[in-house]
Amino acid sequence: MDWPTFLEPISLSIQVSLIASVIMLVLSVLIAWRMARMRFFGKSIVDAILMLPLVLPPTVIGFILLVVFGRRSWPGKLYEKLFGGPIIFTWEAAVIAAVVVAFPLAYRTMKAGFEGIDRSLENSARVYGASEWQVFRYITLPLAFRSVTTGYILGFARGLGEFGATLMIAGNIPGRTQTIPTAIYVAMDGGSMRMAWAWAGSMVVLSFIMLLIVNRLTKEDY
Repeated sequence: MDWPTFLEPISLSIQVSLIASVIMLVLSVLIAWRMARMRFFGKSIVDAILMLPLVLPPTVIGFILLVVFGRRSWPGKLYEKLFGGPIIFTWEAAVIAAVVVAFPLAYRTMKAGFEGIDRSLENSARVYGASEWQVFRYITLPLAFRSVTTGYILGFARGLGEFGATLMIAGNIPGRTQTIPTAIYVAMDGGSMRMAWAWAGSMVVLSFIMLLIVNRLTKEDY
């Protein structure tokens, strides 16, 4: 087996998923927390928009991302001005795709956790002079820790296995944008079943390790 060729997609996939999951974690925690606490007209519409990537085909998500971050869009022009090249067909584009497709799973899980917290505990802390940040940090977040951890792990796994949107916005350039799913596709298309099985096995192992970690963190290892 050509080990450099085998390890390149794995290394890139882990790199992309780690960065995407950190971004996704911050966004999903803050947005889920606010959505669980706020009451406003049109909340159901906003919630549906946030959940939309969960039900849209990956090709549709990839097409939208191409339009939003293409060279003719202002985000695309800004990125090209700052970094000297387009964001399309780069590993950064793969990160964007992973964040978009992983966010709804994390958001939905975390929002349910925040909604399940007894509000009287938070109100009691406010009565004793705690600020909103202190209430969130020392009461809300610890109580929702299991949901946040579960949402994070689901988001990481979803980003790790993303294929369609990543292929459209980041392409499949070996050593630059080729992740494990796209590498499996190319290997199967080229008849290299041994490599396809090896990459598929690595996906199973990585996902299994992440599930073990979340079980330890949530103390559910019976």
